[in-house]
Amino acid sequence: MKTLYLLRHAKSSWDDASLSDFERPLNPRGLKAAPFMGALMRDRALRVDTIISSPAVRAFATAELVRSEIAHTQEITLDARVYEASVEELLRIISEIGDGYDSALLVGHNPGFEDTARYLTNQIFSMPTASLAIIDLQIDRWAEIAGGSGVIRELVRRGTR
Repeated sequence: MKTLYLLRHAKSSWDDASLSDFERPLNPRGLKAAPFMGALMRDRALRVDTIISSPAVRAFATAELVRSEIAHTQEITLDARVYEASVEELLRIISEIGDGYDSALLVGHNPGFEDTARYLTNQIFSMPTASLAIIDLQIDRWAEIAGGSGVIRELVRRGTR
């Protein structure tokens, strides 16, 4: 069994209209929510073997803040394909994870994350900013990922402890 954590980036700022979507930073609420989610993961002893993030500023900042809270010692892998990824692209990224990793945290964006969670679990739910879908995959190798191969263990939204 593999465990997939899908973490939607924390709330971003729209204050600077000159910034592209890719460049938008976290806003004050996001700067609080990301470490909160990391602390929640740490307190629940959720083990993360590898972290893969979109390189968009808000996603990478979220990943860094979570990584700091869970005391993850490996570098975050930035994968440009995560930004604006479709279900198919996210599945391709997940299928390439090394089988030595039993769990993986992906940090990225909607609608791809909601759509991927739905595809894997056959359940519909919303993932607002800074929400974490914990999906237990009934697979032994990441390359086996397929529709319906996952069971949602929990959907954690900011403010949930």
